[in-house]
Amino acid sequence: MDPVANVHPPQVSPLAPAVPGARRRLILASASPRRRELLAQLGVAFEVVVAGVTEHEEPGTDPRVMVAHNAALKAEWVAQRHPEATVLGADTTVFIDGCSLNKPRDLTEARAMLRLLSGRAHTVFTGIAVRRLQDGLRLDQGTSSEVRFKVLDEATIEAYLRAVQTLDKAGGYAIQERPDLIIDGYSGSLTNIIGLPMETTKQILTQCGHWP
Repeated sequence: MDPVANVHPPQVSPLAPAVPGARRRLILASASPRRRELLAQLGVAFEVVVAGVTEHEEPGTDPRVMVAHNAALKAEWVAQRHPEATVLGADTTVFIDGCSLNKPRDLTEARAMLRLLSGRAHTVFTGIAVRRLQDGLRLDQGTSSEVRFKVLDEATIEAYLRAVQTLDKAGGYAIQERPDLIIDGYSGSLTNIIGLPMETTKQILTQCGHWP
């Protein structure tokens, strides 16, 4: 499937003059520990503020629209409370058979997701939204990657669920945890599959004056 980077074309408004030697606050509007770890790898200083929002997770929604909406929802909620800061929001979903697989509600649903993904390819979509109310900065961008699963028998599914905490992960799996059990291969950005495409994030933070 083609990348969706241009579904929501980057839009950057004119920035207010920066104070010499000063760097704006960067806030990650996400509860995901994977996103925190990935952003920390860039060596940028940032804070975490979890947005108090209800995400849209209707399975039949276009996944590009879903992740873009949720990323913006998170970024805008935090930006309203920290208007001087650059706020980065992100959202990720797994898409197969015309349906989005978000975080499983329980292990029964996690098992069903792994059975559905078994032996097949699916697409992982992530939306990124940046908001800074002080000077009107708005930027939205999307990324997609493809993942191919091994054929999973019931014993392998149970072994994976014992080894990995899956209830906080879209699609009920994490590509970086015990990939030997479930992953046959992937194409595109690995960090997108984990939850924050670092190639796109670097470009965005450069435009916003936070990287390098």
